[in-house]
Amino acid sequence: MTTVADVMTRDVRSMKPTDSVVDAARCMDELNVGVIPVCEGEKLVGMVTDRDIVVRGVAQQGALEKLKLADVMSGHVRCAREEDDVDDVLSEMASAQIRRMAVVDGNERLVGIVSLGDIAAKNPDDEVDVAMSLGDISSPAEPDRSASGGARTQSQSQH
Repeated sequence: MTTVADVMTRDVRSMKPTDSVVDAARCMDELNVGVIPVCEGEKLVGMVTDRDIVVRGVAQQGALEKLKLADVMSGHVRCAREEDDVDDVLSEMASAQIRRMAVVDGNERLVGIVSLGDIAAKNPDDEVDVAMSLGDISSPAEPDRSASGGARTQSQSQH
């Protein structure tokens, strides 16, 4: 059994909910990543993606320099644990249509991130499972046409 600990990325950079979206975008550019975990201390409280910044940040039509991560991040984040089986995590990613999951310990402290890329690169035996999961994740979602179209859901925020 391959576990999340075998394939995850450790020592990920996180930011605080009070940090600016501009700083997060700069950080993403510097690290060449599309997601930053948001933590209060060591506790994971949300995730912000490049898409969150663009879609939610720009949609607010305010000065981006004044927007904080708390304004655009997703607060309810699906998480994995280091001891979780990679196949189970892949299934959960597929059903939730997400490409990456934060990895937390028993105290909800961030210890890493696991992505489809991590699993594919570090566990070539799961090639078929990764391909199937990517197909499920990439299936078009129904557009949110509700009056509260800005509601943040887990699956929308982590694409």
